[in-house]
Amino acid sequence: MDAVSLARRPCALTLDLDDTLWPVWPAIERAEAVLHDWLKAHAPATAAAFDTAALRAVREAVGREHPEQAHDLSWLRQTSIARALTHSGEDPALAEPAFALFMDHRQRVDLFPEVVEALARLSAAFPVLALTNGNADLGRIGLGDHFVGTLGARSFGVGKPHAAFFHAACAQLGCAPDEVLHIGDDWALDIEGAHAAGLHSAWVCRTPGAQRPAGAQARPWRVVADLAALADALDGLPR
Repeated sequence: MDAVSLARRPCALTLDLDDTLWPVWPAIERAEAVLHDWLKAHAPATAAAFDTAALRAVREAVGREHPEQAHDLSWLRQTSIARALTHSGEDPALAEPAFALFMDHRQRVDLFPEVVEALARLSAAFPVLALTNGNADLGRIGLGDHFVGTLGARSFGVGKPHAAFFHAACAQLGCAPDEVLHIGDDWALDIEGAHAAGLHSAWVCRTPGAQRPAGAQARPWRVVADLAALADALDGLPR
């Protein structure tokens, strides 16, 4: 895959979270199972009417009905729980503690094996800003010390791949877009989004043999199998 060269060492890094530092769906699936068990105890009619797949379908339906809330995954999840409770004739106010439980378990992620050591290397060499469309909490996960901050779609109002989101991250870092390297796993959101906003990018592609999608416009600086390989590549840049 063609790559581009960096004219100089980056001023800072922006880093995606879900599926870059940990696989997100196992954590979500575990959190959904805990949520359903909680509903069995506190809202049995809802639990009987909606298994975990049905609750997920409600969440997807709420997302389709409210595209203006696409940036706020927490709102979508809690609203969908409230809808299921209401449909079942139970108290929609239970959605608040139910969602709090879900969020607690959503933070219980299993990091990819190299992440802790690689993050320590990256954060020792660069300011690293988390840039996420999701609702992971780095403090609760235990990685907050490696980051100078987090910019999330929920608080900003839009997320990746919007150029304004990337530009806000650069402003928060005090760097021009072409001085920042964005790192992520999602081609459309991370690589094309960064490219369109004027940032350099590195594609963390954990699927062996994966290729740039047909019609892709972006050319990442590096394609790496994991974060350790990225740290190695950055170490090789002249200081």
